[in-house]
Amino acid sequence: MATLIVAALISVSTSCSSIMPRQQVRPLVLRDVPAQRLAYRFEPDVGVPAEIKTEDSDDKIEAIQLDFNTRRQDDALVRTVRSPDGQRALALYGSVDVPSQEFHIDLYSSDGIFLRNLTPPDLGCVFPETVAWSPDGNFITFIGHKSLKPTPTPTPTPSGDNMPEPPAAGEAVPLPSVAPAFAAIPLFATEQIYICNRDGNDLKPLTSREGLIYFHLAWAPDNHALVAMACKESEWDAREREYKLPVGRPRLITLDGKERLLDDELTEALPVWCPDASKVATAFDTDVTIYDAASTKPTQARIRLRDALVSASRTYEAKNAGAKKKDDANTNDTKSAESPARSAIPSSFNPAIRLEWTSPEKLFFQTAFVRLLPSEPITTFQRWHLVILSPQAAVLK
Repeated sequence: MATLIVAALISVSTSCSSIMPRQQVRPLVLRDVPAQRLAYRFEPDVGVPAEIKTEDSDDKIEAIQLDFNTRRQDDALVRTVRSPDGQRALALYGSVDVPSQEFHIDLYSSDGIFLRNLTPPDLGCVFPETVAWSPDGNFITFIGHKSLKPTPTPTPTPSGDNMPEPPAAGEAVPLPSVAPAFAAIPLFATEQIYICNRDGNDLKPLTSREGLIYFHLAWAPDNHALVAMACKESEWDAREREYKLPVGRPRLITLDGKERLLDDELTEALPVWCPDASKVATAFDTDVTIYDAASTKPTQARIRLRDALVSASRTYEAKNAGAKKKDDANTNDTKSAESPARSAIPSSFNPAIRLEWTSPEKLFFQTAFVRLLPSEPITTFQRWHLVILSPQAAVLK
């Protein structure tokens, strides 16, 4: 009898020891779950996410605008980009007399004191919305190419009544430099990503793939890499002729310039970072794709939503039609159910054009019809949808 009891205890102990390790290796946070092990729930037409920031891309710091108004009247301030600590700002500007898509960048203190020129005269910057500080404020990135018309970079010098007042004792402000002598840097005919430190020093190209146009970049929340979009010149020109949004191939770029192509398929949806910096997401037509971005063995997952979006679009249009004509709602529903048009693609069914990852579990994306006509851009059927992410259920053996 005693032997049986001991055997039973050993059996229970062995069972417990085999179960416990399975509980210990279970992911505690979504960051630890590989992209291919994610589960999801789709919620269509959720409304505009409250977490989305509505920053004005033309926002200008008043003190810097005043400096341009008083001492730099030949320059047109395009926008300012404040550093994460709020002490410095980048001033993006062009020429008043020569309208151009190119611009230059100067470094200012946030109270309007000129510090130094950031870009050399033969480097023309483009895509002002992509100029950015790293989240920790240690680096500055922008996109540029060899300037079509190199011009001397102005070096404003305070004088007379425009001399700024000295900072208060003990106030932490950056020290200015005058007319920096720029070291020679590689220049390219097509748009590349450039990087320098927070003082404007050590300027260099982060990418150097002549023939590719880089047109988007975004820093990882933990500063370890950037996600970018690039396309061939011919692909850019083709989309431009059709008045469509540009398309590119998403890629990860580390601070030492190493590049990992995430997908060889073209998309117009700009990639976004998960807030925990572990993953990147983009969309191809109606498929949302997620990539591991901080793993030595990266995986990816493609969430195919075409059928769900077609169904949601029918519901969306029926709801809108019902709101306009409540009296005819039942009749219209009956006709549409019996008509061959039921199988047609609804007008409100469109590809994903934008993503916003507001929390590790919530990935929003917007579908819409967009045409960039010269007279007036057309954007219709703007609808937001939500993908709720979670770990896949574990299989017990």
